[in-house]
Amino acid sequence: MAPFVVAALYHFAHLPDFAALREPLRAVCAQAGVSGSLLLASEGINGTIAGSRAGIDAVLGYLHADARFAALEHKESTATEMPFAKLKVKLKREIVTMGVPDVDPVRLVGTYVDPPQWNALLTDPEVLVIDTRNAYESKIGTFSNAVSPQTQSFREFPDYVDRELRGQEHRPIALFCTGGIRCEKATAYLREQGFAQVYHLRGGILKYLEQVPARQSLWQGECYVFDDRVAVGHGLRPGQTCRCDACGQPLTPVEQASPDYDAGIHCPHCLAALTPARRAMLEMRRAQEAARVHVGDDAPRID
Repeated sequence: MAPFVVAALYHFAHLPDFAALREPLRAVCAQAGVSGSLLLASEGINGTIAGSRAGIDAVLGYLHADARFAALEHKESTATEMPFAKLKVKLKREIVTMGVPDVDPVRLVGTYVDPPQWNALLTDPEVLVIDTRNAYESKIGTFSNAVSPQTQSFREFPDYVDRELRGQEHRPIALFCTGGIRCEKATAYLREQGFAQVYHLRGGILKYLEQVPARQSLWQGECYVFDDRVAVGHGLRPGQTCRCDACGQPLTPVEQASPDYDAGIHCPHCLAALTPARRAMLEMRRAQEAARVHVGDDAPRID
């Protein structure tokens, strides 16, 4: 059994005192030996944490003891190595940034669809299925028949609605994302904009990959995750996608096999912008990392 439990969680709730929740939550996580990133805002909580089984249970128990988080759900997977270097608990204006004031999933939201029923929407030609994630996430995996808005950030979603969806207010629209938070907020926005039939995948792609057997799945590729695993596949097993150390872009196995990929130096996405000075710096850093593997942490280092 893998030694680390990874818990992805979010919950929309009215938290006027969210700033006061930060330090107690940080203390509970630290005491439990949990690392990762948690965001608090007046609209709720969002984040992914990792630790031992007992540590994750302690943090979740602490959150559930607050009546406002009693209905908080999470998605679990495992990792053989700790996927986070440290613990961060941050205060934000939004737990997922759309940049549109007064969008409130607590008040108004789309219809939740559980993973076992999601395939029916994917195969219905009348339903427009939209991937609310960013382009770099969608490129390594998505659902068959899904449309990607090719956004670079979630802030661009309202512009996509105005540009591509106006006039389709009565068409059934189904949204999905990694863990459910972006599509939940996006359905709230669509409902407020007058869209009548709006659905979203409960628990997101992660819950679908956990619950739906691979032989019945309409998922293609891997699912990008925001930790050192980079991506997971069916059963939430770690995938084959890696991340370019130079630019941070996720790389599929095909991109990793490209002659334009040199681990630690460049990939097909950043090769054209690589200057001689940056190449020299990255090559020195790679040599240092290789030296550290052989001689330990006493090797000299460039920051």
